[in-house]
Amino acid sequence: MKPKDRHAGATGAQTPAPAGRTPLYGARMWRQVGRLLLNLPLGIAGFVFTIVTLSVGLALSVTVIGLPLLAAGLAGCRGMGGFARSRARSLYGSGVHEPEPVPRRPGVTGFAIAHLTDALSWRSALYHVLMLPWGILSFAVTLVFVLVGWPALPWVVRAESAVDRMLVEVLLTPGALSERVRELEDDRGTVVDTAAADLRRIERDLHDGAQARLVALAMDLGMAKERLREPETPQDVAAAAKMVDNAHGEVKLALQELRDLARGIHPAVLTDRGLDAALSSVAARCTVPEGVRVHVELKAPDGGTDRPDSAVEGIAYFTVSELLTNISKHSGARSATVDVWRAGDHLMLLVQDNGKGGAAPYPGSGLAGLAERVRAVDGVFLVESPEGGPTSVTVELPWHTRAARR
Repeated sequence: MKPKDRHAGATGAQTPAPAGRTPLYGARMWRQVGRLLLNLPLGIAGFVFTIVTLSVGLALSVTVIGLPLLAAGLAGCRGMGGFARSRARSLYGSGVHEPEPVPRRPGVTGFAIAHLTDALSWRSALYHVLMLPWGILSFAVTLVFVLVGWPALPWVVRAESAVDRMLVEVLLTPGALSERVRELEDDRGTVVDTAAADLRRIERDLHDGAQARLVALAMDLGMAKERLREPETPQDVAAAAKMVDNAHGEVKLALQELRDLARGIHPAVLTDRGLDAALSSVAARCTVPEGVRVHVELKAPDGGTDRPDSAVEGIAYFTVSELLTNISKHSGARSATVDVWRAGDHLMLLVQDNGKGGAAPYPGSGLAGLAERVRAVDGVFLVESPEGGPTSVTVELPWHTRAARR
């Protein structure tokens, strides 16, 4: 589906200029001129604050208040950097985003250590130091061209704005390594929470299902044993036989519940025969009227059939299983399809249905939980579900062959 034209329905008088033809002396250029002229007062303020707080903090570092004062100065530099990032986004269209807050640690000592070891705080201080000479230069050059060199003003402003944007993006952007560490910490938390939730679910299913049936089975067998030990009438034998028959039924139900529980932990068919057979088994249990079509094609580069490692294979299985359960319960669909294939170094899943749509991974929903589980292994989880349907869920997981991981 092609995206809609943003200007569809506009009148002829409101037709925007063709893409790439920004007016040379338009409002955007003058806003950037104002930004460049404002660099001088902001540069002076940032330079004075940074030099004073850092020099005093370093000078007093041998005392009790020195390092906390130095950390407070760095925290102030980091906070002022947020204003610079906001200006870069609004005026230059920069894609720089706000960093995560410095991790909180208890006490003054924890605060000092957190900011003294934060690389972005030090780079923010360097930015404010450099802004004084750059502010003087950009203010002087811009003012001269505004007054006497206006024919070349648009190009000068563009060049200075590019330097301005570069300073922000180089010095005030979180480092790739720190961002990756943060992502891994979030993923680790997701994995731990998911494992804890799975353990609670297994414990609940055992306690409410198979365990309760086994307790009832033991009681029935005990009563039958008492009746058969010294039967007084033929009715006692018949009652004992009925109890044994009931116990036999309870054994069958308990075995079925244990089998379902084991399938929920990790199905044997997935281990023995792979995704194709396991997903076909799940699709056969889906209750949509016209059934679920499953197509799995996992071809290795040499043309043979390959399998991903067990962790990714398990996530793919449980993701499709949960999606098909949602389709059965909530979508009102008559049919669904599951496509699984390998695309280079990725395992791709596509689950579609012709239901009523409106599905979204809002916080606390089952889809949000699936998205977190997928992202925990550096995967991608996308949902397209307009009102009225159809619904399409695309999942991209990293591929590692089992042989490569041994």
